[in-house]
Amino acid sequence: MQTEKIQLQHPAGKKAFRIDKKKYEIMRKAILGSLKKGPLTHTQMLEAIRHDFQKRKSEFEGSVEWYMEGVKLDLEAINVIERLHEKPKPKWVLSK
Repeated sequence: MQTEKIQLQHPAGKKAFRIDKKKYEIMRKAILGSLKKGPLTHTQMLEAIRHDFQKRKSEFEGSVEWYMEGVKLDLEAINVIERLHEKPKPKWVLSK
């Protein structure tokens, strides 16, 4: 049985990947949950997601960072989250 895929979008219009829809939903929920606490850098978001997965004993097959990056860019492209161009590192927040 073939798994359902979702086509990711990129905020700069670049070609993005197609990933398993179930993994997309897990990662989307994790990203949005982490950003409820406020703006986060890439590293802070990754740490929050990994901590959440450990706390809930969630098994995620594949690279958490790779999937987080793809889904984060997709959520940015569809205006669910936005990038704040802060120095020294950008941060992401939930869109208003």
